[in-house]
Amino acid sequence: MTARIVMKLEVVERIDLGDGVARATLRHPRRPALPAWTPGAHVDLRLPDGKVRQYSLIGDPDDLTTYTIAVKRDETGRGGSRLAHQILREGAIAHVSAPRNNFPLVPGRAVLIAGGIGATPLIAMARALARRGEDFAFHLCVRSEDSPFPTLVEAVCGDRLSVYRSSGADARRLDVAALLTGVPDDVHVYCCGPERLTVAVAEAAAGRSEEHVHFEVFAATSDENYKPEPFDVTIASTGQTYRVPADRSALDVLREQGFALPSSCELGVCGSCECGYVDGIVVHRDVVLKPSTRQHRMMLCVSRARVGVTLDL
Repeated sequence: MTARIVMKLEVVERIDLGDGVARATLRHPRRPALPAWTPGAHVDLRLPDGKVRQYSLIGDPDDLTTYTIAVKRDETGRGGSRLAHQILREGAIAHVSAPRNNFPLVPGRAVLIAGGIGATPLIAMARALARRGEDFAFHLCVRSEDSPFPTLVEAVCGDRLSVYRSSGADARRLDVAALLTGVPDDVHVYCCGPERLTVAVAEAAAGRSEEHVHFEVFAATSDENYKPEPFDVTIASTGQTYRVPADRSALDVLREQGFALPSSCELGVCGSCECGYVDGIVVHRDVVLKPSTRQHRMMLCVSRARVGVTLDL
């Protein structure tokens, strides 16, 4: 695990698209090219109050002169998006990480399914698929006619876009089960959006191969009934064992013991604190790792263990 580079980038353009969504274009003040990225990638935006938020790159991966992100202002959230709207003004300097991709686009035919701000990682995917001449369709769910995302997506994929609005004169909802019934099993399904949508897609795609169904979420899955228990972490390289109390994370405890471990969201969403383990029964609480990967990898910020776990450190 390595720490991600954090760059000081200038906001060269800020456009308010409507419905609380702002699009910001960022450029390095001295370097002509930014670190390369692939469709589905995100960057960390480090806020002045210490918060870190992840935003998908929606620009063109072939153009490394700038990064472009879209931020939806959430009045009921934890305050990160409101602060992001304040600091992402033209001429300002934003602290932005190098890109990371937990949601990569793989070769082959694709169906892209998004809800609201969940369209952002799929926009670059649609651009890449269109450029490569791949067969794909984009299904976008929004709340109302005020959403700017249909216009943004249509500019990239044209008539491959189908829009579903939950209110207004042309209101209709996406029937995920009916949609996927008509999609061959070898087509890749990508989904990003609110929990209600991702759960519906996961249920409809239950019989498909894990390698053909891909998700990204922006918030941890809620589980009000979960009660964390204390457990031990053992370091494979030294044999040292540390106790993790029920009210603390393995990440916190290991940092306290001097381990330099990277992290970002600390909600099990971004994947920054991923670590290998060689023994133990892990209680996975993240929304990043695929089932097959969970047999040997875990997220130290939210995942726990029954009794104990031996980490590959």
